[in-house]
Amino acid sequence: MLDADFFRRWMTATAASVDREAERLTALDSPIGDADHGSNLQRGFRAVAATLEKEAPQTPGAVLMLAGRQLISTVGGASGPLYGTLLRRTGKALGDAAEVDAQGLADALRTGVDAVMQLGGAAPGDKTMIDALVPAVDALGESFAAARTAAEEGALATTPLQARKGRASYLGERSIGHQDPGATSSALLIAALAEAAGE
Repeated sequence: MLDADFFRRWMTATAASVDREAERLTALDSPIGDADHGSNLQRGFRAVAATLEKEAPQTPGAVLMLAGRQLISTVGGASGPLYGTLLRRTGKALGDAAEVDAQGLADALRTGVDAVMQLGGAAPGDKTMIDALVPAVDALGESFAAARTAAEEGALATTPLQARKGRASYLGERSIGHQDPGATSSALLIAALAEAAGE
């Protein structure tokens, strides 16, 4: 069973991973976005980690709701609302339970991903974070490690796609040949989940 400590470890591991990969995320964002994806997420997840050190939410849902609110208030651009919505809606779906199982997390995360698709109007194949998140959620029923692999493969698979949503879509065919930074950061989020689970 996964408790509030597990979810805090997930968010802290995500913050550390985004910290390490911020320059790469910004480099990916440079040709097809505003060249700020890494620095924006770094600022947001540092704030999440700092807030979780000060406050100790008692349930998995409360941890994610707090993290989501923090991202919305500190991250500029589209990333804040999208990641904030993902975590807040996942947290809301988890409810007030003190512990959740892996299947409960997978179901809640699917609710969060659906909310992101609704907010951004993106579907799989549009070259966005959805291309990493949907396969990850599909594989989560199998294991955390399978979800991590699916997210990483989903992010890599955005490279040959033409962007149909977000800032990169303005570039049309010039967006082809670049790995999507949002899908890449989403894969980091899922990899951190597997790390927190010890997989």
